[in-house]
Amino acid sequence: MKTKLALIGFGTVGRGLCDILLAKKEYLHNKYNFEWEIVAISDLKKGSLYSPDGLDMKPVLNLLNQDKSIEEYQTSGNVTKGLNALETIAKCNADIVCEMTYTDIQTGQPATDHCRLALKSGKHVVTSNKGPAALFYHELSKLAAQHNVRFLIEGTVMSGTPVLNLAGNELAGNKITAIRGILNGTTNFVLTNMEAGRSYRDVLQEAQNLGYAEADPTADVEGFDALAKVTILANVVMGEQIRPEQIPCRGITTITPEDIAAAKQENKRWKLIGEIEKDGDHIIASVGPVKIDLSHPLAGVNGTMNAITFTTDLLGDITVVGAGAGKTETGFSILTDILEIHR
Repeated sequence: MKTKLALIGFGTVGRGLCDILLAKKEYLHNKYNFEWEIVAISDLKKGSLYSPDGLDMKPVLNLLNQDKSIEEYQTSGNVTKGLNALETIAKCNADIVCEMTYTDIQTGQPATDHCRLALKSGKHVVTSNKGPAALFYHELSKLAAQHNVRFLIEGTVMSGTPVLNLAGNELAGNKITAIRGILNGTTNFVLTNMEAGRSYRDVLQEAQNLGYAEADPTADVEGFDALAKVTILANVVMGEQIRPEQIPCRGITTITPEDIAAAKQENKRWKLIGEIEKDGDHIIASVGPVKIDLSHPLAGVNGTMNAITFTTDLLGDITVVGAGAGKTETGFSILTDILEIHR
């Protein structure tokens, strides 16, 4: 039986997921006995399609490549066009809703309403959207359990690099007492290049030109993106109920060339670090620039790479390093959660 998917949001992540599903269709069937079909797509800018019998994704992607609305999709089959996201979720016959709309860390909307409706409708939800995960994880997980479905969020912290699954599965049986990580590739890229002698302004401009940073880089350089991820780690891995506004947060905009040079003299390196430490019932969480000893594994993580160190009682420190963003990487994170539900 094919797993029916609905894609809510069809930007970079949705395209990445589709490319992987098409390229690995035979492999997924042979390796995992997993067959899929996309029955619905809803995107605020690109349009909406719903076919209970499944959409042919190649012509859909061709329309996008021509910068056309997906509602120009031509078929003799049963296709409904023009539904908004909530209507698509309510009316479609999907088994899994993939929520991939833009992130609003202040309110978690509209993504949280998408997730709530899907779960109440008895549909699994997988998302790379940090808003619902950071602000409403416990509520949405409880709602999923009540309706006998799953709410999975692997892609919200380090894209396709396994972090939440690692903590919950492979590290099961360990008590995780601290988490420390480089959770934003843009700031890591900037600090790496500043250490090479370049100015903050020049490096940030390059990061924007390369697509690492948005035209408005505030979420990255002021630490807000990392803040959302620290909130998710605290709530999911540590079992807390903490909100972003409760966590002290500073970005990298005040780091000067003199600060960089001073750290070098101390055999240290500046990194924007998201940190969580638990001592009994007491938890301390923060985001901010920290001078890291060069001997620490995080000090060697440069460029746009992300990394997390879990401090455990049985294995000591475990560090995982990998890409924290990207079309293929984040699309893969959605696939891993889909396969978890399939299994």
